[in-house]
Amino acid sequence: MGDSLSVRQIEEQDWEEIVLLESRAYAPLGLSEERAALESRAEASPTTCFVLARGPSVAGYLLALPYPRFRYPGLGRPERAGFQSDNLHLHDLVVADQWRGQGFAGLLLGRLLAVARERRHAHLSLVAVGGSGAFWSRRGFRSHHEVDPPRHYGDDAVYMSRPVGDPPDGPATHHRGD
Repeated sequence: MGDSLSVRQIEEQDWEEIVLLESRAYAPLGLSEERAALESRAEASPTTCFVLARGPSVAGYLLALPYPRFRYPGLGRPERAGFQSDNLHLHDLVVADQWRGQGFAGLLLGRLLAVARERRHAHLSLVAVGGSGAFWSRRGFRSHHEVDPPRHYGDDAVYMSRPVGDPPDGPATHHRGD
């Protein structure tokens, strides 16, 4: 069981590892958020937030929540209330460095798309940061340059979206990114 792999809902004991993964992925980009902001996204939509568990450890996580299309959560700002929207915003997808390149982000994205279909969301959106736009384009996301994310997302941030009905292409890895 030590190496078993599963995608499951986030549990309270996962947060310490989630915060550590988030910090390692985003602190070098100046995009790291406090635990309260991360937890608020899961509280707003617990059924669309997951961890990739490898045995007892968290090897990755995904935070998504219903959000109006062409809008996005502010970095570092906790969510105060959930939205009713046919758009599901993928706020974070991070896979631990040692597990990247093995298709694990694709498992998380696949689970999110399945839940989005079940919940009848029409679109999936995200803000690609740190040069990850090409990665997301290969998974069916299209850039919307008419939407200008604030500078606190980084100079190269790009708002992207895709229809939920399309299957994801290829293996996946890291977003505010991954």
